[in-house]
Amino acid sequence: MTTATVTSKGQITIPVEVRDALRVEAGDRIEFVEVAAGRFELIPATQPVTALKEMFGKARKVVSVEEMNQAIAKRGAAAR
Repeated sequence: MTTATVTSKGQITIPVEVRDALRVEAGDRIEFVEVAAGRFELIPATQPVTALKEMFGKARKVVSVEEMNQAIAKRGAAAR
């Protein structure tokens, strides 16, 4: 098991084995995602948001912003 120590400033040095496994380098961002109470996963945020484009294939239907807002309002009203 690999460990790290938290400094008085709340900083840690990620051990080289973990950095290599996550493929993170100096300057990369890491997200901390809570998966259960008091339990977190480290997710490297090394890809730009544009990498998500077409992740789920092409859209089957083009929807306008107005249509999206109407759907959100309708769903919000139904939840009350």
